[in-house]
Formats: sequence, structure tokens, C-alpha cells
Amino acid sequence: MEKYIDAHTHIHFPAFKADIKEVLERAKTVGVRMITVGTQNSTSKSAVEFAKKNPGWVWATAGFHPGHFATEWHHDKNEQAETEPEVFDLAKLREIALAPEVVAIGECGLDYFRIPEEDLETRKMQKEGFIAQLHLSRDLKKPLMIHCRSAFPDLIEILERHKESLNSPAGAIHFFAGNPEEAKKLLDLGFVFTFGGVTTFSRDYDEVIKFLPVQNILPETDAPYVAPNPYRGKRNEPSYVIETIKKLAELKGLSAEEFGKISFETAERVFRLRSI
Repeated sequence: MEKYIDAHTHIHFPAFKADIKEVLERAKTVGVRMITVGTQNSTSKSAVEFAKKNPGWVWATAGFHPGHFATEWHHDKNEQAETEPEVFDLAKLREIALAPEVVAIGECGLDYFRIPEEDLETRKMQKEGFIAQLHLSRDLKKPLMIHCRSAFPDLIEILERHKESLNSPAGAIHFFAGNPEEAKKLLDLGFVFTFGGVTTFSRDYDEVIKFLPVQNILPETDAPYVAPNPYRGKRNEPSYVIETIKKLAELKGLSAEEFGKISFETAERVFRLRSI
């Protein structure tokens, strides 16, 4: 059976509580391994627990999402069972991240998409939280899993200022939505880039995907969000990454099998999947 990677999913979220065994079995049937991504301490802990139960198929990350550094917090019932916001606790995050199942620090980064320009306090909290997790990544020698939306200039400035603290490889820029110039700067810092289901129904990503070396591209689902065609509008799940792999392969002039093999090898290299 071919080996494929879903480099960024959230299969351990409450969105899958009712049928998680079936979702995982569908992924296994088509050869999809996955990295399930933590977004705060509670979801990072549950990601580790799920990975422990599924060795060789599932790995975890531990991180604190920039969206949780906010003066006004939104409860996403697909993500958190708890209705109250979590406070960033680096010591607890470090303890979770020490688990051998954790292959990256994140989902961390910057997200200014819904933040008013005058809300400088939230931006400050995001930056401080991201830098703290960047240093945790260095200390534990685990790459970053970065989320960035509408904030690439600030993200790149921070990474360049702290480039001596980056691992090699540095990690992955999840759901990359920047331009080729920004991609080049991040490439030079040692990052790879993940792309998801949106690539199957939007041509906005074609230019940067064609620009990037194939060895620096990973497929993802970001499940349960942003399902690809032909599942658009439904809850996303890891087995659907095959549709994204087909589209990325087409854009790089490869067969799905060729791209799948290269991207799995990239995931092994960046996240050291064989070390577990």
C-alpha cells in the first residue's frame, strides 16, 4: 500500500467524537498517516493521547494557537469541549511537548485576520506567545508548526530576528497563503509549506505552489475544516487528503503516487517520524 501524509489535521477534536474510529479506519484504508495538531494545552494533551493509541499512523503536536491570544475569545465547539478560554501556560505546554509522540511545536504563530488595527494588545500577546514557543521549539529540538494569517510581514521579521533559534529543518508553514516573495524568505529560513483542500477549488494558490520546490510541499486537510472537492461543504477528514494530493501533483507535473511518495519522505525528514 502507498504511504500518504496528512501533515496537519485535528482528528482528535470533538468534531470527530461520535465516529473517530471509523474516520481513522477510512484513512488507514487508503494509506494516510497523519499529524494531529494541538491548539492549546487541552487539545495538545488529547492529541498526544490519541497518537499514543495509534502508533505508526498518528503523531501529535503541542502548541497554543494565536487565535487564543485575544481580548475577545470565540468558542469553537468543533475544537474545544470547554466553553471557557485557556490561559497560555508555557510550563504546562513544555511538559506536554516532551512526549515522544510530539513531533512539532504548534500550532503557533500570528493571526491578524479578525483583529482591528487598533487592537495592539492582542497583537502583542500573539507575538510574545509565538516567540516563547519558538524558543521552546529550539530547546526541545522539535520543528515549528506555524499558523499565519494576514500577518506575514511580522511573522518573517520575528523569524529572521530569531533565526539562530530555528531548527534545521525549521518546520512547516501550515495552510500557506502568502506570496512567492514571502515564500522565498521562509524557504531561506528552512521551512516547508502545507496546502489543503482549498487548492482543489481555488486557483489563488497555483502560482506559489508552482514556485516552490516539490520537496518543500506537504499536503494537509486541516480537518474538520475546508474539505476539498468533491466533499466541499462537508466535514473534512484525513482520508480526503488524497484529493489535495492529486491537485498538488497536477500542479507540479507529477503523478499522485510520485507526489505522495515525495511528500511522505518530506514529512519524515522534517518531523523525524521514524524516530518514534
